Amino acid sequence: MNQLSGISIVLPSLNPDVKLLRTISGLLEEGFEHIILVNDGSGPESAQYFQSAAALPQVQLLRHETNLGKGAALKTAFRWFLENRPDAAGVITVDGDGQHTPSDTRACALEMLSTGKLILGCRDFKESLVPKRSRFGNRITCGVFRLLCGMKLSDTQTGLRAIPTDAVRQFVTVKGERFEYETNMLLEMKARNIPYAEVKISTVYIEENSSSHFRAVRDSVRIYRLILAHFIRYTLSSMLSAILDTGLFALFCWLFASDDSIAKQLLPFLIARGISSLFNFTLNKKLVFNSKGSTGKALLRYYALAVPVFLLQIGLTQGAYHLLHIRSGQVFLKTLIYTIVMACLYLISFMTQQRWVFARSKEKEELNHE
Repeated sequence: MNQLSGISIVLPSLNPDVKLLRTISGLLEEGFEHIILVNDGSGPESAQYFQSAAALPQVQLLRHETNLGKGAALKTAFRWFLENRPDAAGVITVDGDGQHTPSDTRACALEMLSTGKLILGCRDFKESLVPKRSRFGNRITCGVFRLLCGMKLSDTQTGLRAIPTDAVRQFVTVKGERFEYETNMLLEMKARNIPYAEVKISTVYIEENSSSHFRAVRDSVRIYRLILAHFIRYTLSSMLSAILDTGLFALFCWLFASDDSIAKQLLPFLIARGISSLFNFTLNKKLVFNSKGSTGKALLRYYALAVPVFLLQIGLTQGAYHLLHIRSGQVFLKTLIYTIVMACLYLISFMTQQRWVFARSKEKEELNHE
């Protein structure tokens, strides 16, 4: 039995040329037996290519009356797959312009079948034939994903993805209708703890990627808005917590302004951070990281991070007070330095919370044991 028979190729297409038929022919020669082709509102000049493809018994043609976007085309194919081949192994999304070779597609399929993971076919952006805009865009996006999302990816723009059926079921409800949908899929892999791996593929650019329908400005804004939304929610949570923290700190500095004893100097730190940290933990768990794991265990990890950061903040703040000769009555200067130090430790705390405190992999282990 052909081991590729349980895999459907998903081919979204807008205004294709003869390269579409070459792609389909190559996939069939490689051993794939089922192709879901989506005509995403193409013009009449492309009708002949869709007709030729639809005449093949291995091709299922789906059609949008108007152009809805690549994300919408992928979801249309995913829904058809789940309704008509629910017991199949999965799908592989492929671009129809020849950038994904049939042999690379087969390699991704076999890796998915052997590991059960979602497989990303990743190009080498260091090669000289890669257009500068693509190399620069991928480098920036990979850096943002690693810094803000905690995902180490070598090709965030790849359209060659082997997706197990269970993951297809999750992706079909993901938001996004155009190119941002593919970015949202990557974010959902992280959010839903979908295991993934990368397979190196050939780097193919035809005519400087001129056939791409990617709109540089508009689609880039859509993509980065999705990536930054997570960080923005964390920033808002941190700002609210910082306002509460700083307000309480200033209040208790004022209450203890006449007492220079070490105990009374530390009390504003302890009270302010104790209350604001519980407030911050609640916001981050429920609204920022959407954590479903054990509250108790997440709280222990949170304070395992918060206590060292807090002690470091006290050390840096008290050190600044000593160097600048700031006394207990100088509430404004003390509060200003306290806020500056807190801001410097902000990004470290975000990355650690995302990767460890509220990490989905830990939550899954906890839920499996409860």
